Amino acid sequence: MRTAPTILHLDMDAFYAAVEQAAKPSLRGKPVVVGGIGPRGVVATASYEARRFGVHSAMPTAQARRLAPNAAYLVPRFAVYRAVSEQVMELLGRLSPLVEPLSLDEAFVDLEAGGAADDEASARAVGEWLRAEIRRVTGVSGSVGLAGSKMLAKIASEEAKPDGLRLMAPGTERELLAPMPVRILPGVGPATGDHLRRAGMTTVAHLAEAGEDELVRLLGKAHGASLHRMAQGLDDRPVVAERDAKSVSVEDTFEVDLHDRVRVRLEVERLADRCVERLRGAGRSGRTVVLKVRRFDFSTLTRSETLRGPTDDPGVVREAAARLLEGVDTTGGVRLLGVGVTGLADFTQEDLFAQVAARDAEAAGASGATVEAVAPEPVEEPAVEEPGERRWLAGHDVRHVEYGPGWVQGSGLGRVTVRFEEPGSAGPGRVRTFRVDDPDLAAGEPLPLVG
Repeated sequence: MRTAPTILHLDMDAFYAAVEQAAKPSLRGKPVVVGGIGPRGVVATASYEARRFGVHSAMPTAQARRLAPNAAYLVPRFAVYRAVSEQVMELLGRLSPLVEPLSLDEAFVDLEAGGAADDEASARAVGEWLRAEIRRVTGVSGSVGLAGSKMLAKIASEEAKPDGLRLMAPGTERELLAPMPVRILPGVGPATGDHLRRAGMTTVAHLAEAGEDELVRLLGKAHGASLHRMAQGLDDRPVVAERDAKSVSVEDTFEVDLHDRVRVRLEVERLADRCVERLRGAGRSGRTVVLKVRRFDFSTLTRSETLRGPTDDPGVVREAAARLLEGVDTTGGVRLLGVGVTGLADFTQEDLFAQVAARDAEAAGASGATVEAVAPEPVEEPAVEEPGERRWLAGHDVRHVEYGPGWVQGSGLGRVTVRFEEPGSAGPGRVRTFRVDDPDLAAGEPLPLVG
């Protein structure tokens, strides 16, 4: 434990929804829900206005619609969120070489390691500077927690939400933690919380008073001992700059079960390509391809294939995923598909023909034939959609020849409704409806949130 609150935890406020509100003036101050918008969709983020109706992340979108029928329901724009996240992480990097990202919208920073702060006053000043800079650079807000440990800094940022700063002065930890519910502590989920409640322990003070032996008896040696330390405010975990990813994966849940085997295969190939895009975006390669299939009865199957060496070749990953699919029975229908790559390596340069040549060499081995390494067939570009087949996703960017940039409010029955406005617009933009195949309407590029 440190004697100064020099560990900072930043948590962006309702991040995805806040980015959408910053991009769309007509949604500011309104309930916004970002996530899957189909019958099987799940809420990724809800704005604070939507949370007042009881909507929260991981809730089925259908339930959210019943609670907040007038909210704006938008499909995520992850490229935009990643771009804003990079701006935030760059600001954190100015404070210290020790920045530990937990997700796109959350990170720890060791202010002491960067010489940015060494006492309460300097730590608070850095926290206020950071909040102001995030607002200036990105147009969205973040909450800051400052404390002598990671656990307490994270608790402090939660207490500061939304758009606030909370500093837990070292020496006051036990007093501040005592009245808080046990669920505030890391590792105490619903099951552990219920177990502790049945034992009469509902606050952190109860855990501290129970003693280590009693918690070990209830929860086991490792969990019980760890929880007793945390209940006393003790946490010596360092801020770790490199959190090495173990895998890269993508998955989709379908609104209607897929029964057509050809369609299932096409979806697997599409997911493989998306997975490789993320893999390359991270500057990585991997040697094990993983296929995930959730069937109509909610049973989930996972299959994997380990390649001869790390790859970031979309053709290789696509072929491996297709081979894995051949061994899976999808007769009753498929609810979810996922493709991932594990066994990540730091390099991506390789002989792009090695996988094909190796397979050909194996095939030729038995006959004694000589095989020349031949380049794989070029990756076929996705077929261009006919105008009538274009999908207009709610919340996504479009551009009209006459009206300029806007975003999709909704579509159906051969029509698409667009609101034409920009992040810097003085107020809500005008709304127009077009045929889905209108040649003057096309997908657009996201605009900067701050001019």
